[in-house]
Amino acid sequence: MEQTDIRKIIHIDMDAFYASVEQRDFPEYRGKPVIVGGSPEGRGVVAAASYEVRKFGVHSAMPAAKAVRLCPHAIFVKPRFEVYREVSKQVREIFFEYTDLVEPLSLDEAYLDVTENHINLPSATLIAKKIRKRIKEKTRLTASAGVAPNKFLAKIASDLNKPDGLAVILPEDAEDFLEKLEIGEFHGIGDATEAKMKSVGINNGHDLKKWSEIELVNTFGKTGRHYYRIVRGIDRREVKKDRIRKSIGKERTFTEDIEDMGWIQNFLRELASKISQRMTEKKTAGKTVTLKVRYDDFETISRSTSFNHYIHKPKDIADTAISLLDETEVGERKVRLLGITLSNLNLSEKGYFKQLEIPFEESSK
Repeated sequence: MEQTDIRKIIHIDMDAFYASVEQRDFPEYRGKPVIVGGSPEGRGVVAAASYEVRKFGVHSAMPAAKAVRLCPHAIFVKPRFEVYREVSKQVREIFFEYTDLVEPLSLDEAYLDVTENHINLPSATLIAKKIRKRIKEKTRLTASAGVAPNKFLAKIASDLNKPDGLAVILPEDAEDFLEKLEIGEFHGIGDATEAKMKSVGINNGHDLKKWSEIELVNTFGKTGRHYYRIVRGIDRREVKKDRIRKSIGKERTFTEDIEDMGWIQNFLRELASKISQRMTEKKTAGKTVTLKVRYDDFETISRSTSFNHYIHKPKDIADTAISLLDETEVGERKVRLLGITLSNLNLSEKGYFKQLEIPFEESSK
């Protein structure tokens, strides 16, 4: 890989975060197959799965009804997002003990740039060990870490020794590591792309590296340029501590294709509720709702509508997203991904949220 301006990046990923918090707080769940999410009777979705239930094939984003078929003795627990946010805050405080360059990706994972750090320790690996130890002491939870010269490699590394593991990819080892990596293990290459790559003889990084950038673009579109770079360990993205949020949204890819309209509408209500929680937490609201749909053949479409006022309440977001279903073929075609995004937020020119001139209660009439 390129050797100029090599950074020291750590990717921290909490292990089965929501489920682990529940097992920590309720001793009767420890060692048991715990599923955090909606009830299987109510068309719920798995938000998190403990490692005890994953061995039955249960994963996050799976319909709860399928999860209970795979593991009938699973324990279903309702999410406690206020608790998860508090634990996430504790973990983030630990990160800032070591560096100011922290880029949270979600409640349970973040990138840290420790090239320069508060304890003047030259070894990113030792820092990652210290962070994992501090997390365990403070929260009684485990985290896995990946250490590498860039974000892409650090993300891959953090998955290598889960749970409660640490993996390091040194700059001089990166290209050899990537050449041996199975194509489905590359972060960002999903099932559809993996299948397409294998159909043209790309089974691992070594195969991918044989293709020129032009050939990859001709075969996979503009993302071909991305594939050309990542197999060579090239990722120039910086760890950004102050990302300006231009939208707030959530999406979920399902492990099986969905066609039940009642389930789909209920799922969109769940997504809307989570987005509304984030809006309230950020003290913001938005004017544009976008519904994202990916059909079972991987065609992806989006439909949007905008208001002349700000909205933030779950019912307003959900009702709008559900109404946008009428502009899609959902119900006639099976769906493998659904997402909602609220954009056109009340941001100032500098990217900070502006105080609304009218109360939230009146902003979504």
